[in-house]
Amino acid sequence: MKKKPHSAPTETLPPEVRPGQSIELLKELHILTRDGKLNQDSRRKLKQVYHLFQFIEPLLRELPQQGRAATLADHGAGKSYLGFIIYDLFFKSLEEGRIYGVETRAELVERSKALAERLGFGRMSFLNISAADAAADEALPERIDVVTALHACDTATDDAIAFGLEKQARAMVLVPCCQAEVAAQLRGQKALALSRTPLAELWRHPLHTREIGSQLTNVLRCLYLEACGYSVSVTELVGWEHSMKNELIVARYTGQKKRSAAARLHALLGQFGLGSLAAERYPLAPLPEPAAAAETEEAAG
Repeated sequence: MKKKPHSAPTETLPPEVRPGQSIELLKELHILTRDGKLNQDSRRKLKQVYHLFQFIEPLLRELPQQGRAATLADHGAGKSYLGFIIYDLFFKSLEEGRIYGVETRAELVERSKALAERLGFGRMSFLNISAADAAADEALPERIDVVTALHACDTATDDAIAFGLEKQARAMVLVPCCQAEVAAQLRGQKALALSRTPLAELWRHPLHTREIGSQLTNVLRCLYLEACGYSVSVTELVGWEHSMKNELIVARYTGQKKRSAAARLHALLGQFGLGSLAAERYPLAPLPEPAAAAETEEAAG
C-alpha cells in the first residue's frame, strides 16, 4: 500500500488578517510573530490600520484611472504601518503610483527605507522632515492626491492640512492626536474669560480645559477645510476600547468654498479668545465682511 506524499503544514493565520496581505510584511512590522500569531497590542494596531484603509481605498479608486497613478503622503508616519499596508493592499499590484512617508525621527526613516528595499516596495519614499517643511521640499511632487495623518501629534495635524491645501489634495484622512495648542491658549486667558462669559465654565477645571481644547481644535479644523472647498465627515476610527484618540476626519475636495464655514470659524475664534490663531492656522479662511471692514477701520485709526 502506497503512502500518501507528505505535505508541509500550511500556516494558519489569524482571521483578522486580510486576504492578499503579505505575511512577510506583517512579520517585518512585528504585527505578526514569527509563528504567525497576533498579540493583543498588535491586534489593536492592525484593526486601526485596516479600518482606516477602508476609508482610504475608495478615495484612491475615485481618482482618475481608478487611482493607478495616485500619490499619497503619510504625515507623522512613525514606523509606517499605514503606508506599508496601503502599498501592499493597493499600490503593489499597480505599475504606477507612489507613497511618501513624512517623519521627523531619522532612525525610523532609515528603518522604513531598508524595509521597503527588502520587500521590493520600489515606489515608496521616506523623508526625514517635519510636516511643516514638507510642502517646500523638492523631493515631493507639486501635487499630492491623498494626504493622511494617523495620530500626528498636536499641531502636526494642522501642518498636514496646510500641506494638503498647498498640494491641492483631492482628499485628506486625519486622526488627530494630543491637541494641546488651543488648550494652552484657553488656559492662558482663563481668568479674563471667566469674568467675561459663563461659557468659560466649560474650561475652568484643567481636565475640562484639555477636553474642550481638543474638541474645539477639531471643530475649527473641519470648518477650515469646508471654507477651503472640502466636504467633511467626522466619525470614529475604532471602538473607544482600542484608542481614546479616536476621531476620524475625512475631507473630499469639491471646490465649493463655504463662506458660512469661514464666518463660523472666525466667530468661534472670537468667542473663545483665540483670534491670535487665525493668521497662522487658518490663513485661507476669509474674514466675514463686517469683521474685515472693522479691521480696516482699526488699522486706519
